[in-house]
Amino acid sequence: MSDELLDFLLTNGFDVADVDAPAEHGLTPLMRAALQGRLNVVDELLELGAKVQTRNQDGNNALWLGCVSGKTEVVRRLHTARIDIDNQNDTGATALMYAASSGKAEMVGLLLEFGANAQLTNLDGANAGDMAATSDCLRQLRHTLR
Repeated sequence: MSDELLDFLLTNGFDVADVDAPAEHGLTPLMRAALQGRLNVVDELLELGAKVQTRNQDGNNALWLGCVSGKTEVVRRLHTARIDIDNQNDTGATALMYAASSGKAEMVGLLLEFGANAQLTNLDGANAGDMAATSDCLRQLRHTLR
């Protein structure tokens, strides 16, 4: 374990003996590293076998949190690690819906490139196109609208 990872785990209150042990809000070290956009830490956690399919207390996986960070390389790494691109949280929302509703057009494009399903709907029946906050996001999604 690198000094950088050890410092990250200790600073964020994680158990250094278990790279999958959740802390506050059910976030695992991988989720927290994705949220903080810490690519080196994400890479090392994945190398150590961190589970990419784990969900936090809201049902979000590390991909959602990587989208929050806005760091495309973090999202790419998680995709390469075979994270569920279409994970739906407890309200039925996906990372694509989050990115569209937050006006993150670059992230919307990346998720669509990875095959994210724009037709999935949340518990209110809305899909990513319905939630698009900007015209750039809507342009990214327009070919997926029915």
